[in-house]
Amino acid sequence: MRVLLSTYGTRGDVEPLVALAARLRELGAEVRMCAPPDEEFAERLADIGVQLVPVGPPVRALMRGATLPSAADLSRYRTELVDAQFDIFPTAVDGCDALVAAGLAQIAARSVAEATDTRYIYASYAAVHLPSPHHAPPPRPGWPEPEPNDNRTLWELDAHNVNTQFGETLNSHRASLGLPPVDNVRDHVFTDQPWLAADPALAPWQETPDLDVIQTGAWSLTDERPLPADLVTFLEAGTPPIYIGFGSLSPSQDIARRAIEALRAQGHRALVSRGWADLGLIDDRDDCFAIGEVNQQRLFGKVAAVVHHGGAGTTMTAAQAGVPQVVVAAQISDNPYWAGRVADLDIGAALNGPAPTIESLSIAFKTALAPETQERAKALSTKIHTDGATMAANLLLDALG
Repeated sequence: MRVLLSTYGTRGDVEPLVALAARLRELGAEVRMCAPPDEEFAERLADIGVQLVPVGPPVRALMRGATLPSAADLSRYRTELVDAQFDIFPTAVDGCDALVAAGLAQIAARSVAEATDTRYIYASYAAVHLPSPHHAPPPRPGWPEPEPNDNRTLWELDAHNVNTQFGETLNSHRASLGLPPVDNVRDHVFTDQPWLAADPALAPWQETPDLDVIQTGAWSLTDERPLPADLVTFLEAGTPPIYIGFGSLSPSQDIARRAIEALRAQGHRALVSRGWADLGLIDDRDDCFAIGEVNQQRLFGKVAAVVHHGGAGTTMTAAQAGVPQVVVAAQISDNPYWAGRVADLDIGAALNGPAPTIESLSIAFKTALAPETQERAKALSTKIHTDGATMAANLLLDALG
């Protein structure tokens, strides 16, 4: 069996497919992956013996600024990415029995699979990305934000926006492949039986008559890497610190200062993850420590709370560790959704906007560190499944016979 996996985005988009790739290889399948050409992704795939097929520009360069690119630039990037996919996917999928695509950016994947008679599966990492009367669409950068309305109308407007962005480009390429046009690009990409790679205890799918969703659980690998010696020394030198990290996003440069000041006022230590924004400390006092990329699975079990941007992977890892969360959600993609899940489950606190005040952070820390919040976070951790990637790999290979 040969399988092509494809996604485009930051580490949070790539890492779940890395887990699926590893499980597929363990079951005897050959795997290659289309992903951004960033060096860290190439190295990550090389570690598990999977070939990277680079598609599109490096993501880190696109995320480097303090703000997202303009709407015009985002539109151009999206069109160029679709063109690149149609150039690269036909060769990448050659000889493959299945193509698994994750994320709405995979506009060309189903068409190429259709043209090559390859089985196609679409996967989402959060329920909020899939149309449902139970929730509104996620914010999509560069597209007009609709006025509040009922969810069905909002999803209709979302489909219209997707068609406006991608319809002409997609159907032009489909015509060149001898394929008929599609009139709903989003639903064409999603199919009527998408997979949901999210934990059902943390983020269950609510049934809807319009989609037959297969929820596999989140896709992750056990990380066996030890923590750096200097980090271990800091952890052992006092009470468990509060972790502050925003991954690939670029929050307000003032966020680290505000969080540290709020924590110090309550007598807590802080652990700052530099991330792609290269966050740092505000002084040289020994109650704070800065780290680079480390094993979050091992680390989160040693901290008192996790402050993050609301990425699916970080939310899942913190939930699995049984640690309270404070989500400072960026207003893009699924970040607000994960903030809402943390708040709904009472396993932490959620703050709107990328630049919370010291006062709002102080209140959030008190909520997250309350004994009853800690108990709920620990209770949820016992319900989290860790075999989502294995389940998905078995489902895929069974479907392929």
